Amino acid sequence: MRLVIGLMLLVYAHLTPAATLTVDTGTGSRRLSTEQLLARPDARDIQVVGDVSYHAAMRYRAVPLKALLDGVSAGDHLQFVALDGFTAEIPASLVLGAGGAEAWLAIEPADMPWPKLGGGKPGAGPFYLVWLHPEAGHVGPEQWPYQVASIKVLADPAARFPAMRPAAGLPADAPARRGFAVFQRNCISCHTLNGQGDAKLGPDLNIPHSPTEYLRGDMLRTLVRNPQNLRRWPQAKMPGFDSKVLSNADLDDLVAYLKHMAGRKVSP
Repeated sequence: MRLVIGLMLLVYAHLTPAATLTVDTGTGSRRLSTEQLLARPDARDIQVVGDVSYHAAMRYRAVPLKALLDGVSAGDHLQFVALDGFTAEIPASLVLGAGGAEAWLAIEPADMPWPKLGGGKPGAGPFYLVWLHPEAGHVGPEQWPYQVASIKVLADPAARFPAMRPAAGLPADAPARRGFAVFQRNCISCHTLNGQGDAKLGPDLNIPHSPTEYLRGDMLRTLVRNPQNLRRWPQAKMPGFDSKVLSNADLDDLVAYLKHMAGRKVSP
């Protein structure tokens, strides 16, 4: 009997608890369980060649994300919130396939947990936004949120967080305006600015000081490209953004935005 109980406990120890995803498209929230999602007729196995989180080819059971977003239009904005507080801000047009990239919600089966992401790190489950043909939509690494707990339709960050916006009088093609778009795509998931934003992982990038106020331009670019080349410590979480993810022109625009916002501080 003890042997049987021991074997049962060993099996249960390797099972992933059933999870629930909350989806709110503006007409009330829905809670979808692992079992419900895996039982959907549109669930299928997909092969992700360049998985951003696992850095390898991965195979998942997944459903097309747009199938879960009834009533969402291309002009809407989606926020993905992870279990650790990470937030990914993604235009609905990208998820709906306007750029050619395909968004899939990968679902971790309870009896086949995914690998850990590294030493001391969890796996990407229970839900993970993965992409097929991400290059077609210029999907960045911050747009692959894992451990997703909820998805909801919100106003875009420029509307929700006015203290992040560049000065209204700037020309439409000003570098700081382009840099604000780069900030929203790559930085807002982890950083607030002027005390505004939903991020909980990284420091504010303007209060009390902008990094442009205490780092030389070359050092700031080093920090963005490879943080460990500037400050090395084992617990560092900030990823590097190489030129394939963040072009030199985009990085220049981001620096221009941060410099511009250093003169537009707003106390939280």
